[in-house]
Amino acid sequence: MYDTDSELIPALINKEDSAYRFAVKNYQGAMLYLARSIIGTKLADEVVQEAWFSVLKNLPKFQQKSRLKTWILTIVANEAKGRLRKEKRQVSLDAADDDSRFDQNGHWKLPFAQWHAESPEALLASEELGDCLQKQIGALPALQGATLNLKERQGYSLAEICNILDVTESNVRVLLHRARSRTFRAIEHFQETGEC
Repeated sequence: MYDTDSELIPALINKEDSAYRFAVKNYQGAMLYLARSIIGTKLADEVVQEAWFSVLKNLPKFQQKSRLKTWILTIVANEAKGRLRKEKRQVSLDAADDDSRFDQNGHWKLPFAQWHAESPEALLASEELGDCLQKQIGALPALQGATLNLKERQGYSLAEICNILDVTESNVRVLLHRARSRTFRAIEHFQETGEC
C-alpha cells in the first residue's frame, strides 16, 4: 500500500489508521530488536513505546535526509541509550577486553582448533550452539550487541550504523570487532568443551 517513504510519511502525519498499522508491521520488529540489543529485554518494550511517541511527535519535522526506517531506529537507539544512562548502566567504549587473538594487521595469530563435526556448517547448524550464541550475543555490552545486530542481522552499512547509534565510524569498527571476537571465542569454547 505504501511503496515509498514519500507516500507513508504524509499518511502518518494525517493520522491515517492504515498508515499506523503499516508502520508498526514493518518497523516494530527491528525497533524492538535494536532496543533489546542496547538495554535488554526487560525495558525494551517501554523504550520502543517511547520511541513511537517521539516518532509521531517529530514526524512533521523529518527532513528525509535518510530512510524513514533509519530515522526511526536512530530514535530508538537514542531512547535506549537515554534509558541506559538513567539505569546507570552506561557502557564505556574503552572498557573492552584485550583481544590478542589478532596480529597488528587484523589477521588471526593462531588458526581455529580442529572441528569435531563433519564440517563447520554442521556444527553451526547445531541447535545447542545456536542457543549458546544467542545467550552470548545477549550478554554483550549494549553498544557491541547493537552494532553486531545492525551489521550482521539487519545488514546496515557502517555509515548507517554510525547515524543510528550516534558514534564515529572508528568506534563502530571497534565495537564490531569486539563483538565478533567474543562471538568467535564462544564458538571455540563450545567446540572444545561442548558447553556454553
